Amino acid sequence: MRVDCIIEHARILTQDEERPASDRLAVLHGRVVALGDDCAGLVAARTVDAGGAVVVPGFNDAHAHSVWFGHTLLETDLSACAGLDELYERIARAAERGRSEPEADPDAWIVASGYNQMDTGGVYPDAAALDRAAGGRPVWIKHTSGHSCIVSGRGMALLGIDGTERFDGGLVVLDDAGRPTGLLEESAMELVQSRLLPASQDRIVAALAAAGAVYAAEGLTSVTDAGIGGGWIGHSAQEFAAYQTALERGLLRTRMQPMLVGDVLRDVPLGAETFRGLPGGLRSGLGDERLQLGPVKMFLDGSILGNTARMSEGYCNHPGNHGYFQGDVEEMRGRALAAARAGWALAMHAVGDEAVGLAIGILRELEAEGVRPPLPHRIEHGGVVTDAQLAELARLGVPIVAQPYFLRAYGDGFRGYIGDARAAASFRLASLVRAGLPVAGSSDRPVAPGRPLAVMQAAVERLTDSGWVYGADERLTAAEALRAYTVGSAEATGWGGRKGRLAPGYLADLAVLSDDPTRVDPGRIGRIEVLATAVGGAPTHDAAGLFGEAAA
Repeated sequence: MRVDCIIEHARILTQDEERPASDRLAVLHGRVVALGDDCAGLVAARTVDAGGAVVVPGFNDAHAHSVWFGHTLLETDLSACAGLDELYERIARAAERGRSEPEADPDAWIVASGYNQMDTGGVYPDAAALDRAAGGRPVWIKHTSGHSCIVSGRGMALLGIDGTERFDGGLVVLDDAGRPTGLLEESAMELVQSRLLPASQDRIVAALAAAGAVYAAEGLTSVTDAGIGGGWIGHSAQEFAAYQTALERGLLRTRMQPMLVGDVLRDVPLGAETFRGLPGGLRSGLGDERLQLGPVKMFLDGSILGNTARMSEGYCNHPGNHGYFQGDVEEMRGRALAAARAGWALAMHAVGDEAVGLAIGILRELEAEGVRPPLPHRIEHGGVVTDAQLAELARLGVPIVAQPYFLRAYGDGFRGYIGDARAAASFRLASLVRAGLPVAGSSDRPVAPGRPLAVMQAAVERLTDSGWVYGADERLTAAEALRAYTVGSAEATGWGGRKGRLAPGYLADLAVLSDDPTRVDPGRIGRIEVLATAVGGAPTHDAAGLFGEAAA
């Protein structure tokens, strides 16, 4: 029998309980067809000598933002600023670069990403100082959480922001004198987005190509983009079309599962009735193994970092503030139920425990009606989840897709905002394992760094930047963390049994590593090198030259 590829002299961690390890693997038509001694007698068009390297199933990020992340790679970077002075310096350099470009527009907006107020001592940039740094050009700074942004004084003037604006599920923040500070929260970000968006199709395709190059270099072979097409998180109503264009041009290096945001669904007439969805009846699951329409993303609340996640108890820094829902509760419930009845799987963004409670109530109603989703329902983030809520989710069989690197990047801030008791019940991982729910590998990039091996290390250590252990009982073993980024993500995204393992019949998506993440010291997991990445047995990244000319 002739096969497309055989990888030999490898230490393969298959994630298959029946055959957990092997030294050889054969690929035909993009799928694994044989392992170990079963490869004997097969003739390969290409043989890859792994040289004793470790081979694992390709990593699968079940919650990232690929369009958004790709845009950050094309925008001014404000991540890890050592104070406001450095932030203003980066804005000034961006303004200078713009002035030096041929035919530069002196009124063009400076767009910056990656800002986190924890880097600047909890103090937000001053609108007038931004004007000075930018030389009068308008500035739009996107908060790393995605739940707020800052606009300079010139920007507010161009947008007509005067502080009288009112939003359901959002806020124009005012100073003590009642003047707008430039900080826009949640749905209030529409004030700037309505002017500067949509992004062009070429820009979105370029962003996807930039993100894909990073993904491939990190061992990622599948990514779920958690919100495109509209709302405050979208860059264009045509984002899915940009995905199709990127696929046609060979620019998608990973399998992609974009989620449409709930804002794009409409009440569509159908005879005497209506359904909640899109004309033509499109719904979750449309597509194939390269590009698939995922669940619909429903935002129920905000973020802990922005103190906008809806909590039953107030925030420690502002006890009277419980955060807020993203809209009228009954209206959100009705839209979610209608979408699910029309064939959409639900991915409900719920960070505070009250928002998690709302999501569980929606899931109970669907269960009572017998509505079954085409892909798994899921809760995104699960910032604070009570034991009773976790038990009910286990009964319902609905996973929480949590992001362990949040604890490294923002854990000290979270601790200050919600206190130690709630921190112990937030971004739970080991509890999901104990409850029998799949744990999915997830980063929420660019909200936090997304290199899978670094996220695995964060799941094992749960260390904050200061070295505090954030919820010691929720730590995963290294083997559980690897399983999360492979089997767990496949199950949470509806691809269990087809990807996430290296076993006959599964997609031949794999990463070749310089060391075994289940055996090295936990503090070294994030430093393991990705030597090569392959999707369907075809290389998308080959730093070590293992695949030779085929990598081109």
